[in-house]
Amino acid sequence: MKCLNNRADSHLTGQVECELDAMGNGAWVNQGYCGSPPPLPRAVSTIYNPQPLFQDSMDSPSRFPEEPESAEQSLEKKRRGCCSFIKGLWATTLTENTSNNRELFVRTTLRELLVYLVFLVDICLLTYGMTNSSTYYYTKAMTDLFVNTAGEYGVRFQSIGTMADFWSYAQGPLLDGLYWTKWYNNESLDNGDVSFIYYENMLLGVPRMRQIKIKNNSCKVHKDFQDEIAGCFDVYNEKKEDDHNFGLINGTAWTYHTEKDIKGSSHWGLLTTYSGAGYYQDLSQTKEASSIILSELKDNLWLDRGTRVVFIDFSTYNANINMFCVIRLVIEFPATGGAISSYQIRTVKLIRYITYWDYFIFGCEIVFCLFILYYVVEEILELRIHKFSYFKSIWNILDIVVIMLAIVAIVFNIFRTVKVDNLLGKLLEQPGIYADFEFLAFWQTQYNNMNAVNLFFAWIKVFKYISFNKTMTQLSSTLGRCAKDILGFAIMFFIVFFAYAQLGYLLFGTEVDSFSTFVKCIFTQFRIILGDFDYNAIDRANRVLGPIYFVTYVFFVFFVLLNMFLAIINDTYSEVKEELSSQKDELQITDIIKQSYMKTFMKLKLKNEKISDVQKALRSGSGEIEFKDFRETLKEMGHADHEISAAFSRFDRDGNQVLDEDEQKRMKTELEEKRDALCAELNNLGMNYGKDLLEKPPVTLNDQRNHSSQAFVDQEQFLRLSRQVLHLESSVAGVTSRIELIMEKLGLQDKTKGNQTAGKLPGTKNDPDEPASDGSVLLCVDRGTRRPAARPDSTVDCRM
Repeated sequence: MKCLNNRADSHLTGQVECELDAMGNGAWVNQGYCGSPPPLPRAVSTIYNPQPLFQDSMDSPSRFPEEPESAEQSLEKKRRGCCSFIKGLWATTLTENTSNNRELFVRTTLRELLVYLVFLVDICLLTYGMTNSSTYYYTKAMTDLFVNTAGEYGVRFQSIGTMADFWSYAQGPLLDGLYWTKWYNNESLDNGDVSFIYYENMLLGVPRMRQIKIKNNSCKVHKDFQDEIAGCFDVYNEKKEDDHNFGLINGTAWTYHTEKDIKGSSHWGLLTTYSGAGYYQDLSQTKEASSIILSELKDNLWLDRGTRVVFIDFSTYNANINMFCVIRLVIEFPATGGAISSYQIRTVKLIRYITYWDYFIFGCEIVFCLFILYYVVEEILELRIHKFSYFKSIWNILDIVVIMLAIVAIVFNIFRTVKVDNLLGKLLEQPGIYADFEFLAFWQTQYNNMNAVNLFFAWIKVFKYISFNKTMTQLSSTLGRCAKDILGFAIMFFIVFFAYAQLGYLLFGTEVDSFSTFVKCIFTQFRIILGDFDYNAIDRANRVLGPIYFVTYVFFVFFVLLNMFLAIINDTYSEVKEELSSQKDELQITDIIKQSYMKTFMKLKLKNEKISDVQKALRSGSGEIEFKDFRETLKEMGHADHEISAAFSRFDRDGNQVLDEDEQKRMKTELEEKRDALCAELNNLGMNYGKDLLEKPPVTLNDQRNHSSQAFVDQEQFLRLSRQVLHLESSVAGVTSRIELIMEKLGLQDKTKGNQTAGKLPGTKNDPDEPASDGSVLLCVDRGTRRPAARPDSTVDCRM
């Protein structure tokens, strides 16, 4: 038997090592596809996972003593440990070899998802921390005051149609809204020259008015009208701006200034884009002085035929909500005559850190910077491994976009903080100057827009980490498969769509506002698809072609083309869903959770049985228990020496190697408490696991037949099963060799040989399955397998 076991041990061990080496680094036993539970940790020692009784002699009977490690070897191990820690910290599905390891893929993806969810929560806090609900009401209050309030003659900002209306608005509602010097009962506010709009919003500096003019004779008049028309002022063009001084020529209002001189910026108006140059006039800190300035401009004809646009800029600050409101009122004077008014009100938070919440957001910003640094290193590692193939995945490109936008946001955040501090310092030194917050407000708005887009991409990126689930891949699979069909259909759709857009622009562009430009025609037709349209305006513009255009457009675009688009997606979705339902189920997160659940259940069960063994050892003794008796009793139950010594020394307070009655009582009390706690936890786990089993639908006979008829094993699964068998054979071979040594120590091998000799006597069958005459158990070992045989009247306590 000894020779047989040694031969089996050496043969199987060498075979396992050779075959695993031949399979390479991909050889791995996937417990998710294994029918048996995973091997238990060595720390839990019971009869289910026997430890060697003699640690030094049985752990490795054929192992030579190891040489002490040199300093270089220990340093190399430390380096490897550091590298493995760094590699594990940035371990992703692209840096780890997960192609043949489904469980490693799921675990790595799950870890990435958890880390990314923390990053997502952090970026949400940052984004929503930049604004609040008061921003809308602040903007609405300023809009109602400067846009919707009518003056003495009923002129509002939105109703300005001529230059006379402009002066009526500027000398009426504008001055009344800018300068608040009295309470509603005519009592003075006692704020000096500082104006507090709505008693809460401080007017920063003084307002500024700026106009841009066009040169005379910038266009040609037909020769038939040259005698009647003296001058010609073209539509606005930056190259045709008038840069000559005019009027009184004794102030900034009559002198041309370049965009660089006044540190202006261009503006995108309703008609065109205007430069930051022109003629400007700063108002005063008091209403009376500002009224005199406006009267002087009006009397000296500051606005004339060459004026194409007028800007009114000012800023306010509300300390209650720590918000700046940067307001720009724009009145455009087109070459056709009349006036077109528009406005731009930006409510932004330029001073960041005042309240405790602001400092909490500051902490989130630091965490955000650490996350960006972490993801930068991660993408560099992935790019280093995969080279240019890294850019083949749309998710990798999305990662780079998110990181780049985040880096730009960090840089702008620092720039904005420094710039605001400098600007406020100058404003406090010279309160009578114009506070130019337009530049900062513009870029703060772009910063907010950039963060909004970045947050959108960050949420979309969640699909990258949940794509291992079949249900979550339906959207991406459907869109990816029907992309070519949709692209071909889109060409046909937009041919018809743009044909109708040009038709609508030419038919109704002169009378209907929604068709006045080609771009408006495009958006108007999208609105018609959604049911938002003004049919009466189309009918009034062209009573014949208007109804024909509307009916044919709705029929071809809405009823035909749009439904074809939906049909392509529906058919592809049906195909994808059918294929996913026919695919075999791979290891999912729920399987990982169940495995962890069963491991915990088994560990608790083994600990419970371990406590039972110790209690049996205590009951077996009478009076005082010596360590020798305690040790021998637990050895028979399969426990290791070091565990027995640790348990005994814990309660042997006096260290005399004997447990007296008090020490036994304390041990029994503590063991009972631990046993009760473990039983309660086991019951809870068992009840939950039973509920999970009951919730599963029963499998019918037809389902079993269908499953068996469709069962097949691919090459990857076959190799995996082969590795599991080799691993099992190696484990069993080690067990048999240890059983042999145990029998030698206990002196049972001679008795076994005697039974074998008795089995060879004439008239008896040498059958290993037949029970021995004395009732002992025979172990028949063949290539690491164990087969116990006992007499019918004997009792076998099997815990395997």
